[in-house]
Amino acid sequence: MAVVAAFVTGCAPQPAPPTAKDPHAVQVGQPGQATCVATATAHNAAGAQVTNHARARAGLPPVQANPQLARVAAQHACDMALRGRMTHLGSTTTGPSMRLKQSGYQPSIAAENIAAGPFSLTRVLSEWSTSPGHLDNILLPQVRDFGVGQALAEDGRTVYWAAVYAAPR
Repeated sequence: MAVVAAFVTGCAPQPAPPTAKDPHAVQVGQPGQATCVATATAHNAAGAQVTNHARARAGLPPVQANPQLARVAAQHACDMALRGRMTHLGSTTTGPSMRLKQSGYQPSIAAENIAAGPFSLTRVLSEWSTSPGHLDNILLPQVRDFGVGQALAEDGRTVYWAAVYAAPR
């Protein structure tokens, strides 16, 4: 069985309408069990640090590693892994803004990057930093908070990733 590796362009800062389809969605594997874990503080901080390197090169202010955004990202990564589907649309949500609002965070702007494949944190952050669509999300000037999450698919090889970029109202 071939290992599937996929990256999609980052979603727009605005949530998709409830009836929208995600044009970037990819069925990576079969739905099934997933290993879903909370994001370690050190991993979230490392993600923010890499994000801040890209932002500094563009003359933008840094983001802060936000545990609430990390929880939202980890829950979405888990949802994708359970469905075997890399998508910005959640099982019951239309995008990162809706997921953030449900967590109690009131965003003025929200975006996310997603990926699925045999990627480490270092690799996925590097890929996002060099992909134009993903970099657009990283370089949104209004963004102040960052969170990253992951989940391992049932195959034991495919890691689903989500990174959330946001600013509160």
